[in-house]
Amino acid sequence: MKVEVAWVGPEGSTCVTLELAPGARVADALAASGLLGRSDLPAEPLVCALYGRTVTAERLLVDGDRVEITRPLVADPATRRRLATKKVRGPR
Repeated sequence: MKVEVAWVGPEGSTCVTLELAPGARVADALAASGLLGRSDLPAEPLVCALYGRTVTAERLLVDGDRVEITRPLVADPATRRRLATKKVRGPR
């Protein structure tokens, strides 16, 4: 099965297309991609997502999946928007 592993970092983006055996997991794709040894990739903690939805390293992959290596969120986007709106409008 064909899957992609993608990383966007300060030095640019990288996308690796892999051919993996059926039953491969996210961890298998990460290991096969060779991206874990890059200098611009933070050592830990890494977060993986499939099409923007966070998944564990044990998640089974299917043909055509795109594994995205991301940095952990510093703040929940919805909470940040709510706080920013409160600053503009003031407390209710």
